[in-house]
Amino acid sequence: MGQLDNKAAIVTGAASGFGEGIAKRFASEGAKVIIADINIQAAERVAAEIGDGAAALKADVTNRDDVDNAVRHCKSRYGSVDIVVNNAGATHKNQPMLDVDEATFDKVFKVNVKSIYHMARAVIPIMREQGQGVILNIGSTAGIRPRPGLSWYNASKGAVNLLSKSMAVELAPDNIRVNAICPVMGVTGLFEAFMGLPDTPQNRAKFVSSVPLGRFCTAGDVAAAAVFLASDAAAFITGVEFPVDGGRTI
Repeated sequence: MGQLDNKAAIVTGAASGFGEGIAKRFASEGAKVIIADINIQAAERVAAEIGDGAAALKADVTNRDDVDNAVRHCKSRYGSVDIVVNNAGATHKNQPMLDVDEATFDKVFKVNVKSIYHMARAVIPIMREQGQGVILNIGSTAGIRPRPGLSWYNASKGAVNLLSKSMAVELAPDNIRVNAICPVMGVTGLFEAFMGLPDTPQNRAKFVSSVPLGRFCTAGDVAAAAVFLASDAAAFITGVEFPVDGGRTI
């Protein structure tokens, strides 16, 4: 028996990084998973590696029609939408705040924050009709204990963290749980931008020294937290900022 047997999930940004790790762990725990990503070739690779119970779908999370389509696809293919993981994310290079141009600022907020608006409008009516649901938003330690040079990204993740709490309060009467998972830096596609420096052993050591447990976050770390929070074991947990950070936010 898996912890997510008979559950249907949508994971955005699931073609790589934390999203890929979450999707694969969900599938191993019995969930049916929609691999939603703007990179359809990579999404198809992840779905193929999972096998039965996974389907790839091209989706730009900043586009309402794409998000609506992902939700419809999950509902029609699997009969329900039990879990949504809003994982797709974007950042700007670590740099002085005034050096970030407006187009980059807009992209960060569209991908990290407005995408949740689109997903909420698409999926909450279905979850209300079902009488249950779980929404997991991938926030960040950046929204709790910000690093300099990432001010606009930090702000976007602060919005995600607080939005998760607000959604949790509003949706609790509908038996819809909402939590934020807050990872520290991980070696993903955004890693070098987070550092704002070349990816060298010396520069890695500089950043990892701020993590008490002495390493970066892995996709497996985030996936384990996501499985717990999506499962019935967390049935009484909603509105938390769940740091997966090796002690970074202490």
